[in-house]
Amino acid sequence: MNINELEIDIQKNKERSPETFNEIVNITLPFYMFYRKMFGGVSRLEEDNYQITHSEIDVLSSLKISGNEEYILSPTRLNERLLFTAGAITKVLKKLEEKEYIESIFPFSNVKPEFFLKAQALIKKRYELTSLTFTKTKDIMPYVDKMFDLFNNSYADLSSFVAITDVQKEYFKKKYISFINPEYIKFVMDKNDNIVAFSIVMPSFSEALQKAKGKLFPFGFYHLLNARKNSKDVVFYLIGVDPEYQNKGVTAIIFDEYFKTFSEKGIVNCIRTPELEENHAIHNLWKNFDPRIHCRRKTFIKNL
Repeated sequence: MNINELEIDIQKNKERSPETFNEIVNITLPFYMFYRKMFGGVSRLEEDNYQITHSEIDVLSSLKISGNEEYILSPTRLNERLLFTAGAITKVLKKLEEKEYIESIFPFSNVKPEFFLKAQALIKKRYELTSLTFTKTKDIMPYVDKMFDLFNNSYADLSSFVAITDVQKEYFKKKYISFINPEYIKFVMDKNDNIVAFSIVMPSFSEALQKAKGKLFPFGFYHLLNARKNSKDVVFYLIGVDPEYQNKGVTAIIFDEYFKTFSEKGIVNCIRTPELEENHAIHNLWKNFDPRIHCRRKTFIKNL
């Protein structure tokens, strides 16, 4: 029970039995005064020594205690779980906010090839670039290490980015690359056969996971494999461009290749995984497709 719920409960008791309520007040008032004095002293101690308010501690504690494994709660659920802080928590969250991520979606019908069809041909010619597509997973494997190196270089300037290690590269190659449809991995190569841009898209497995109810057996595998082959929604997981080629329209080559693939497969919706709100370069890639933000995520931190 938080403060809001307690106040409602007290008001109900007051209306139900005024005499009993007065007796309760007389008994509890000294304890309440003691609590206020102690609370004020602790709050000053926290602010003077650690630059953190009691409300901030309340929010972080509630996330720790009531959140899921990743300490995630929606604002509404968080407000319900607060132990001491009453009322709106917007100001508290704003002070603790570290990063904001956005997810968006757009129908494939929004993709107009005229935005990139002519541009990609000119860019290929100007910078001597070629597109590289795949139909077999084994043909992708020789490029995977270089792809992850390019990924690290592409995102190195973002404040919260953590580079992929060699150990992680091996793990991803074994666990994930083989599960991705090879036709959904696109590379752009320079004249020396170096990767200058790449993108990884996957079928959406959300509906399949709902049908499987989180279980692989007995039929969960069937739903996942069926989605891998037949899902009409796709998710853009990774896209990276060599810093030397950023802002030169290289992504037009990638979009042209995906347009061909998605048209053949009858794709309906394109979904973007969480992207940093401050990453304006990546947002500009999608602006011509009129994406709709359908989810926002925030992380919170307090340095002591």
